[in-house]
Amino acid sequence: MTLEPTPSQTIGPFFHDALLDRDQSELVAPEHPSAVRIRGTIYNGAGEPVPDAMLEVWQANQAGRYAHPADDREELPLEESFSGFGRCGTDEEGGYRFVTVKPGPVPGPGGQPQAPHINVSVFARGLLRRLVTRIYFPDEEAANAADPVLGAIEDAGRRSSLVARSEEDGLRFDLHLQGAGETVFFDV
Repeated sequence: MTLEPTPSQTIGPFFHDALLDRDQSELVAPEHPSAVRIRGTIYNGAGEPVPDAMLEVWQANQAGRYAHPADDREELPLEESFSGFGRCGTDEEGGYRFVTVKPGPVPGPGGQPQAPHINVSVFARGLLRRLVTRIYFPDEEAANAADPVLGAIEDAGRRSSLVARSEEDGLRFDLHLQGAGETVFFDV
């Protein structure tokens, strides 16, 4: 028996064959009364779109409660049809999209409230580990200013890389993996 060499890329682009077998980009139906459309493009360090990346999102529901056993705040409702998890791949132009709801605020370090946000993991060719970031909402200026995670980013000018932009049909959140305008990623 002859063994074949193992590919050197540990994350991608192999997930397209195994993890993107069904569309998980709609956390709620597009006609949901509180639906929020988020779209964007992933760019590499040369500013070129990344056509074979995968994103996963994880978020609280509109009340600020996660659909997870560790979130046992019973005073906040759970929504049986809302898992808070989504996954999608990028298209040939590096584009992605999600349909979800705006999450409520959740407790942060020391119980301090965090601004409404969506946790994002990026998987792409050439990455040995996923990249982790957040999407904050542009209509939450006061909450964003008080958010302990955003406030921990020393370069105040880079904080804006985590705030989506309003567009006519929803929100836009582009991700820059490296280079000019690089998105802030967290070491988790």
